[in-house]
Amino acid sequence: MRLNSKGQVTIPAELWEKYGLHPGDEVDVFEEDGVLRIVRLAEGVTRGQRVARRMRGTADGGMSTDQITLRGE
Repeated sequence: MRLNSKGQVTIPAELWEKYGLHPGDEVDVFEEDGVLRIVRLAEGVTRGQRVARRMRGTADGGMSTDQITLRGE
């Protein structure tokens, strides 16, 4: 596959069929363990749930909970 000038790729028809994808389905693209993943979103998945999924496992342990939540206040 090749990215077009807008950063888009075309998912091959055989993968559409294999994974039950349909026009208009919501998908999310995120990085996990150095790999880009495309995931079809279940209906009703909120933006917050998508953000949490992307962030899961990314903490480096360099900040305490207080530092994260207070942001230097």
